[in-house]
Amino acid sequence: MQISVTEAKGLLTDLVRRAEAGDEIILTRHGHAAVRLVPVKPITDRKSRKALLDMVRAATAIKATAGPNAALSQDFLYGEDGLPG
Repeated sequence: MQISVTEAKGLLTDLVRRAEAGDEIILTRHGHAAVRLVPVKPITDRKSRKALLDMVRAATAIKATAGPNAALSQDFLYGEDGLPG
């Protein structure tokens, strides 16, 4: 089913229900396909859920340690005596 974004504004709840039921919903802008509504597929498998959580935890651990140490990042502005150099 193709529907313009303007028309879809008033029918969003119905369009979401139809997409969840498996219908292909394509929103158009100026007569050209712009986006497709698709249902989110939940991860029901315990092993897959754990793998996803482990991946997210690893990614955040890398981000937390990446880059310069914020406590030392401005040291180059000060001399040995601790005053601006």
